[in-house]
Amino acid sequence: MKVRKPVFAGSWYPDSASECKREIESFLKQKRFISRLEGEITAGIVPHAGWSFSGELACSVFAALSKGAESKNIDVIVIFGMHMPPGMHPVIMKEGAWGTPLGTIEVAAELGESLTSKHPFQVETPDRFAPENTIELQMPLVKYFFDGAKVLTIGPPAGPEALEIAKTVVKEAERLGLNLIVIGSTDLTHYGANFGFTPAGSGQSAYEWVRDTNDRRIIEKMLAMDPEGVIEEALLNHNACCPGATAAAIAAAKALGAKNAGLLGYASSYERNPGSTFVGYAGIVYG
Repeated sequence: MKVRKPVFAGSWYPDSASECKREIESFLKQKRFISRLEGEITAGIVPHAGWSFSGELACSVFAALSKGAESKNIDVIVIFGMHMPPGMHPVIMKEGAWGTPLGTIEVAAELGESLTSKHPFQVETPDRFAPENTIELQMPLVKYFFDGAKVLTIGPPAGPEALEIAKTVVKEAERLGLNLIVIGSTDLTHYGANFGFTPAGSGQSAYEWVRDTNDRRIIEKMLAMDPEGVIEEALLNHNACCPGATAAAIAAAKALGAKNAGLLGYASSYERNPGSTFVGYAGIVYG
């Protein structure tokens, strides 16, 4: 089986098993981000910056998903990610495996094959792919919390097709008798001259506007479980870099029966590096 080698290990997250485990376990000792959603949790939204910036928040979402699904065997972790503006072709890796410092994760090939028979995808392989942090940074967390599960990774564009793909994922998984956990990977507002987005000036006041106004708008759409609203809001106000992935995760969560959403917390790279350029992050779970 061919294995997709990690690109960001050693820079965005540790490149050894011992260091990955040490960092994950240090995140788990923190109590800043805790899920208060009761019952089974089937889906979540995670950030994808370097672990030093958003790893604790992403880890908290995975921990909540793991705890919320402990009553059943999880067969597949579906990760929606990638920076996909409207009009782009959806992307999937439907066979092979992902390499991580903690070991390989096999792709859910049967589910991947069924999806490509129903939607037109650009297919990546372990040998031919575009380096993508939005998905790769989740892989060691998948291996740590759901060792033994397979994975399916999808890049849905920011449009109605993302929702249709998500519904097909759930329908085909049910047909194949697979239990799913669904994850959407996105960061929030990318603020600063480097990103060409400075509507609130600079400094502390800009950070507060992003935290309390711009990012809050998209978080409210996520908590309302409004996938169409997430895409519309993100395209209008530049407050989610992967709106297709976010919307797909919400649509899949609803198809899996989720009725409620819970915000684990909000963070920003400004907290660690209070400069003129910064990015917001949210952790959300659905059940």
